[in-house]
Amino acid sequence: MLANLSVHASRNKDLRTAQRIFTAPDVPIYDYVDSFGNICSRFTMPPGGITISCGFVIEDSFEPDAVVPHARAVPLAELPDEVLMYLLASRYCETDRLTQIAWDLFGTVQPGWGMVQAIVTFVHERIRFDYLAARPTKTAWDVFHEQVGVCRDYAHLAIALCRCMNIPARYCTGYLGDMDLPAVVGDMDFSAWFEVWLEGRWYVFDARHNFPRRGRILMARGRDAADAALVTTFGPVTLTRFEIYTDEDRLG
Repeated sequence: MLANLSVHASRNKDLRTAQRIFTAPDVPIYDYVDSFGNICSRFTMPPGGITISCGFVIEDSFEPDAVVPHARAVPLAELPDEVLMYLLASRYCETDRLTQIAWDLFGTVQPGWGMVQAIVTFVHERIRFDYLAARPTKTAWDVFHEQVGVCRDYAHLAIALCRCMNIPARYCTGYLGDMDLPAVVGDMDFSAWFEVWLEGRWYVFDARHNFPRRGRILMARGRDAADAALVTTFGPVTLTRFEIYTDEDRLG
């Protein structure tokens, strides 16, 4: 098994306690850093199953996602080499199937922040959230037509449409608690969002919520969920229990 359950290396400096993955029964684990900068834990699951757990305290500024309406799209010829991969089709983001749809919908919109926001709003309004509609094989093309899914489906469709419009976009997953919401909404879960490259840096967007959120704790990123899966298994397994929690501890 491979597990992307550690905080992303870019947030290591914010950890206020040690972070370690535990298993029951105890098995040897070692970590490596993949090509996307994610900390991956590798181990072998024994017959009969395994319980995986991780807990830590991390400090966060709790500032909302940045909103920069004047941010412009970078011309294709000026994109850094390492960003170009985020324009290509990937396992869950079929740009070849969605390009004509994207240009029909957004071809008259000025490239940049406004175009990305138009894509986010379109996806937010088109998809109905439903946990029961989740499945590991659902792609951006599927969710465009089925119009129902979970946070990763919102992200995949928005990413694919951005790439079709020549705006690099990448998938992100991590913790997103409910401390910035007026009330608890459903059961806790990991969350998916995405980032786009505008004016020389990455900006966060979230098509499921479609408003700036606070307290995102990044765990992994990649071209899509195939690169940032919470757990990847090599062989058939059955998930029997899943619990996520985020608690607030105000400093000062």
